[in-house]
Amino acid sequence: MAQQAYMTETDNGGSGPERRGPRLRRLVKRFLGGWRGDPRIWRRGIVLAVLALLLALVMLLHSRIPNRVGNLGSLTETFLPWLGLAVPVLLVLGLVRRSATALIAVLLPAIVWLNLFGGLLTDKSGGGGDLVVATHNVNADNPDPSGTARDVASSGADVLALEELKASAVPVYEKALAPTYKYHSVQGTVGLWSKYPLSGSRAVDIKLGWTRAMRATVTTPAGPVAVYVAHLPSVRVKLEAGFTARQRDKSADALGEAIADETVEQVVLLGDLNGTMNDRALNAVTSQMRSTQGAAGSGFGFSWPASFPMARIDQIMVKDIEPESSWTLPRTGSDHLPVAARVRVTTSATGS
Repeated sequence: MAQQAYMTETDNGGSGPERRGPRLRRLVKRFLGGWRGDPRIWRRGIVLAVLALLLALVMLLHSRIPNRVGNLGSLTETFLPWLGLAVPVLLVLGLVRRSATALIAVLLPAIVWLNLFGGLLTDKSGGGGDLVVATHNVNADNPDPSGTARDVASSGADVLALEELKASAVPVYEKALAPTYKYHSVQGTVGLWSKYPLSGSRAVDIKLGWTRAMRATVTTPAGPVAVYVAHLPSVRVKLEAGFTARQRDKSADALGEAIADETVEQVVLLGDLNGTMNDRALNAVTSQMRSTQGAAGSGFGFSWPASFPMARIDQIMVKDIEPESSWTLPRTGSDHLPVAARVRVTTSATGS
């Protein structure tokens, strides 16, 4: 009787869990049944298919998009990973339209995106390395510079670069960082703090008329490392002018020349470059250095804006040094996230 009562309560003798399976199968069969024998599945969704092909071409040929008009190429490359969001949208629209043509076409941008960025979806970090470096654009209008300094010092970085240092705030950072870092040098609006001795500290001319870049030799236990700190000019997106980045591009070329002329074999670049690794305007730098995030990070490592990171414009790059891991640090009072990396310095390296 108990069994009969239970069967009656669950709709004509079938239990709830037992009926969910057949119901789901019926829904799937009904959905797929609308596709079978419908010759229009190949004619529908032509517009979606064209959009998918255009998306694939933009991602595949992004380096061919001209910069002559509003630096459109650089703007596209700055936010290139986000174009992948259009793939699931097109996929859903293709399913709604019941278009086999659209669904097949969507495979192309999906494959291109995975080819470009699929490697960033895996965790490539290792456990080695003998030097931890970090960089942070602290924001000139930071309401809590001493708290920001304590936060980045607690990251365990052996070498720390800060950008956008306001002159009145420099003593605050120096005082807050003094217990952790014995050596430091500030040049203009950028500074370098180190647990190891610094030498050869000087400003680097990036064609601005004031100092926003520097270099110093850090004498690590494994050998000398030339460390560059740079804050390239900001870029703007304007309706009347597009992506304005001419001064940033000029400074990037000057920074690339300085690094190419460096006499110390092993080089680290820390800073806010106001551009991503995909941006062709940074080729003078990126062509001779490796991104620690790309080589040994997990994920995209977006660093700006801190409230909702959409691009990695804060970079750690290395030359003749092996990246072991790379990551972003927790948010501070700045509009940028700090970024850090662990690298391996080669003991046999020489330099002056």
